Amino acid sequence: MESFTNGNVRLLKHERSIVAEDDLDRRWQEATGEAVSEVIFLSKHTAVSNRPALTVHPIGVPHLREDETPPQGGRPGWAAVPNPRIGPWFRLMQKVAADQGLVPEFEITLEATHHGPLTSTPTMFVEIVKTNIGEHETELSNHFRFYGKVLVLRKEMLLELGWGSKPHFWLCRSGEKVLLGIGGGHYAPRHTDIVIKDGVWVGHLLSGYSLPMDAPPQVNGKSSGEVGGMWKHSIKVSYEATKAGFPGGKVIAHLDQKSFKGWQKNAITSYLQEQNIRIGKPNDFLCTKTWPCPQGKPSK
Repeated sequence: MESFTNGNVRLLKHERSIVAEDDLDRRWQEATGEAVSEVIFLSKHTAVSNRPALTVHPIGVPHLREDETPPQGGRPGWAAVPNPRIGPWFRLMQKVAADQGLVPEFEITLEATHHGPLTSTPTMFVEIVKTNIGEHETELSNHFRFYGKVLVLRKEMLLELGWGSKPHFWLCRSGEKVLLGIGGGHYAPRHTDIVIKDGVWVGHLLSGYSLPMDAPPQVNGKSSGEVGGMWKHSIKVSYEATKAGFPGGKVIAHLDQKSFKGWQKNAITSYLQEQNIRIGKPNDFLCTKTWPCPQGKPSK
């Protein structure tokens, strides 16, 4: 396995499947003694469609039952602690892509929480989704190398955004709002409409397939009883993981209202209220503090 360092960043390069590398952060620390503060996976895969894309997303399979086998790594019912860089890097990717003329050829988008591998530290995936058209292979490969350089190796880009050499840049952020996306499709367009705005922090994004809901039985034409399925567990562990990724932050749920049937929305809303999880509207997530920290330096 090849590895490279740049400041506090270590880049590992290997040919194995990333989603099969459960506990890579723990195993690396045990083998080398290097403390791992966060993990960023860079990967590429072939798109079902023929449109290339650059995506960023949290990971986990919180909707799976214990007796189910995750198809792409991780542990059933688990959600990784999301890396706080998801929101800022998504907006950075959009800016760099526009500056470099990668749009509209490339779609720059968020993806919902999905797949593994299992990790113990704040984690995110940055992916290039390539086409299977042969003449684009070289060009796409060049774009992938470009993004590896921009997003990981160029320390000055991190300094420009105020991340500095700190291993974790959620600093002096106590009380700021963090979006927990609930509902919608895999590419989370309604959540993306909020995240695209400066200052929005992003936790887990649970699409419809991560919220398995069994309709309650009907009695005299009306729903009666509990809504079954793993949806409550999925929300609970994703909320808890998001809180762990943003210590002191205010995690607020944002619902893709149009993606739910009436009984689904009622059940989710009631559960969030029971768990004292606030439900927010788009304007509730906008940053009200200056960037970087008002004092000009992170608090200790």
